Amino acid sequence: MDHEAVVESALKAAEVAYERPKPGAFLVKLPGHHKLATMTWLTVSAQALHVEAFFCRRPDENHVEFYRWLLTKNGSMYGVHFALDAVGDVHLVGRLPLEAVSAGEIDRLLGCVLTYADEWFDRALELGFASSIRREWEWRVKRGESLANLRAFEHVVGRSDG
Repeated sequence: MDHEAVVESALKAAEVAYERPKPGAFLVKLPGHHKLATMTWLTVSAQALHVEAFFCRRPDENHVEFYRWLLTKNGSMYGVHFALDAVGDVHLVGRLPLEAVSAGEIDRLLGCVLTYADEWFDRALELGFASSIRREWEWRVKRGESLANLRAFEHVVGRSDG
């Protein structure tokens, strides 16, 4: 079976934007609402289809609660799980045996990556970056800048200016 052809066919059927920077590798852009885009690698190796998507950078604060929250999510996830890279940034990673590679399974994996990244992104920011959110809010209020993309964090800031 030509696994690369299966992946490419699945991506075309899903109508998602992707690039092929090298043989066996697909960089897929999954558009979201909370997290505007989740860049996801699908890489075909000799034994598996590897999935990796950047979720967020390492947290600035509240590390124990941030990592506890990630670990509690891992137990209920399908196909991918949260993992840290060498600098502590958070990724969604997984592996699918080549025997299981199909258009339907690729669609399911990408759906899971998008769901986890998009639906849990705001909570991750609340837990690990609350001080940065507050500073950004204050800066925008002082300058008269739009708060539109920060409105989801009004409860973190404690008020709704602007």
